[in-house]
Amino acid sequence: MAFALPSRAYDLQMLDRPADRARDHGWVYGLPPGITSEQWPLDPVSGYPLMHGFTLLLPEDYRVHGEDIAAVSFFATAPDHNDGGAPDDPEIREAVLALSAHPRLSRMTDILDYEYAALLLTKAEYEGAFASPPAPLTLATAERPRWLDVGGASAFFEAAPPYGQKMFASAPRAALIENRAIALTPRASDPNAGKGPQDEHTREKAPTGYQPYYYYVGGVPGRDNFRLHDWSKDHAHNHLGGTMRPCQAVPEMSPFYIEFEEYFGGYNFGGGNAQLDFRDMKFDWACG
Repeated sequence: MAFALPSRAYDLQMLDRPADRARDHGWVYGLPPGITSEQWPLDPVSGYPLMHGFTLLLPEDYRVHGEDIAAVSFFATAPDHNDGGAPDDPEIREAVLALSAHPRLSRMTDILDYEYAALLLTKAEYEGAFASPPAPLTLATAERPRWLDVGGASAFFEAAPPYGQKMFASAPRAALIENRAIALTPRASDPNAGKGPQDEHTREKAPTGYQPYYYYVGGVPGRDNFRLHDWSKDHAHNHLGGTMRPCQAVPEMSPFYIEFEEYFGGYNFGGGNAQLDFRDMKFDWACG
């Protein structure tokens, strides 16, 4: 299906209050909307529910799957289940993947074989009631993830380093429903809006015209010559589309992606950040 490329990129800000669906563009932490407990994706590694990271209401120019697909919910391996490499238990994986699933569920695996998932939601689902996490598989033997007892926001705050805790005005309530609103603001200037991110030296697809957020004076690489383009200096770290600022290499993605930091849902990215391409359902993260 052909779809016009977006002409704008958007900064995403996690606010210091719970979400109000009438005025906000989604929420971080908390619970996903409009699905049944049975449709909440389980983790094929541990057998526990994947942790809900955020639900984003997409602006109309980013509804690449059709006008009625209005939002995306992202789910991740719990940070206390992500430590060095996923254990392989074919029995748990087979049992999880045999369960009935949401019709627009996409599963993704990282370089350590940990699991992530995204749900594409209709407007009706986005406006629906919050879901309750399902029970873990009876086969599950891993320690119960902390977020299931106190909520993702409180679990992240408890374990976060000082810079992560500073993203909160105060300690979150210990509750599964506790969330933080997302504010979406168009970027004043971003020449990469509508262009798929790629590294000119490692790209596999045709050039998109994408340019990095930095340059070297005189074209000579080196720490002393490194500069930021003026148009990139006020870009927020969490954003929808446009210029990517990954902690390591640029993953080649479509223009329809979200880049986000660890605190934007409470993950273990080794101090780094992540990118979700919700058109092609690709996911990547790198440590800082």
